[in-house]
This record gives sequence, C-alpha cells and structure tokens, in this order.
Amino acid sequence: MTDRRLFAGAALAIGALILLSQTVYQLDQRQQALIVRFGDPIREVESPGLHLKTPFVENVVRFDNRSIALNVDQEEIMASNAQRLVVDAFVRYRVTDPRQFYRTLRDERTAADRLTRLVNSSLRQELGRASSEEIVSGGRAALTKRTRDDMVRRAATSNLGVQVIDVRIKRADLPEANQQAVFERMRTARQREAAELRAKGEQQRLEIIATGTEEAEKIRGQADAQRAQLFAESFGRDPGFAAFYRSMSAYEKALGQGDTTLVLSPDSAFFKYFEKGPAG
Repeated sequence: MTDRRLFAGAALAIGALILLSQTVYQLDQRQQALIVRFGDPIREVESPGLHLKTPFVENVVRFDNRSIALNVDQEEIMASNAQRLVVDAFVRYRVTDPRQFYRTLRDERTAADRLTRLVNSSLRQELGRASSEEIVSGGRAALTKRTRDDMVRRAATSNLGVQVIDVRIKRADLPEANQQAVFERMRTARQREAAELRAKGEQQRLEIIATGTEEAEKIRGQADAQRAQLFAESFGRDPGFAAFYRSMSAYEKALGQGDTTLVLSPDSAFFKYFEKGPAG
C-alpha cells in the first residue's frame, strides 16, 4: 500500500511539473514571443518576465527583438559596361510584426534566405546601372544608399513582418582575371587626362608669353618714341650739345668694351671732342 502511494505521489508530482512547464513560460528582455494555437498565431507577447498559456494547446514561438545581422554570400553582378563584379554585402533587420513574420517566413533561416534573394536583386538592379570604374573607384556611398532604399521598399511591399535597418556593400571587386585589364584602362584614361591638362597649360603659357611680349614691345615703342621726341627737342635747342652727345654715344659704343683697337689719324674728326671738349 505504501509503495502504491509513493508511486501515485511521484506520478502526480511529475504530472504537475509537466503541466506547469506547459503553462508557464519566460521571456527575457531580448525576446518577443508569438503564441500559436494549432498552427494559428493568436497573440503577441512583448514584455519580459513570466507568462501563462493554455497547456498542450498553445505553443510559444520566440523571436529576437534586437537587430539581426545577415551576411550575404558573394554574388557576381554585371555592371553597366558589361564588366563582372564580385560583391559582398550584409543586411541588418529587425522583426517588427511577429505574426506576419511567422506567417510568411516562420523562422530566421527562411528569413535569411528570402532577404538574401531580395538584397541580391537590389544589388543587381542598382549596381547594374553604374560602370565598374564607378563602383570600384568611387561613388560607392551613393550606390549603397540607393541599394538600401530599394531594399527597404522591397521588404515593406513583400509584407515580411521585418524592418530593414541597413544594407552595406562590404566589397565590390573585379574577378581576379579582369582586374588588371580594368586597372590598365583606368591608368590609360588618367594618363590621357594628364596629357590634355599639360597641353592646355602649355597653350596658356604660350598665350601669356605672347601677350606679355606684345605689351612689352608696345611699351618699348612708346618709350622710344618719347625718347626720340625728347632728343629732337633737345637737339633743336642746342645743336652743339646734340653733336657732342652723338659723339659721346659713338665713343661709348666703340671704346666702352675695352677690347677695341682703332687706327685713326690724330686730327680725325672722331677725336674732335678729345682735344677741344664740348665747345669744339
């Protein structure tokens, strides 16, 4: 009799524990839950702590309420100039509607597969509009923003119950076989631009020199004209001084360097002012 009572007590205790485990469940602050009855979601639970459910009839499906990171597998994408690119990206999303998420995706594994297909479609669309040079060398921030905006729109219209928080392009490179050819084209293009800039600069230099020379000649001509006018006025006032000045200029040109030898008669008119001075 005692053994039967012990066995019955143990059975009741085990039954109570099973009933309790099927009735009470706990959520921590990182989780949200969906109560499912016979496969049909009936209510959402967001507050952490202990909660009750109908035993054996209702099941608890837990979801992470934090942002979830999804690394997207490498995808080969064709740029607008028919160059292939190998692209790596990652997505951050959050479950915002557990009921809709459960109906369309069920779990994170299915969500990862669906979101990967969506982001690859967005990448093919947005990067396919740009050339490989734009994607590799610059403009990636704008491309990333357009991809993120498109991905947010796709996720919203697909009614997945998630919010796409961010999309980032981690790497967008040419396949190894194509990299050298593209880099050579880019280098040739930069060299051509440099040559054009040098040619333009040389043309501007010549134009500046020509303009400066023309202005200098014009100023020199004006100065010579003023000089000639001044000399003419001076010579008209004092013919003797004019003759003296011309002789002094001739002496300077003929003897100023110190390496000129002249063989002349002592009474030559050339030495007239050596003997008599300006009065001669």
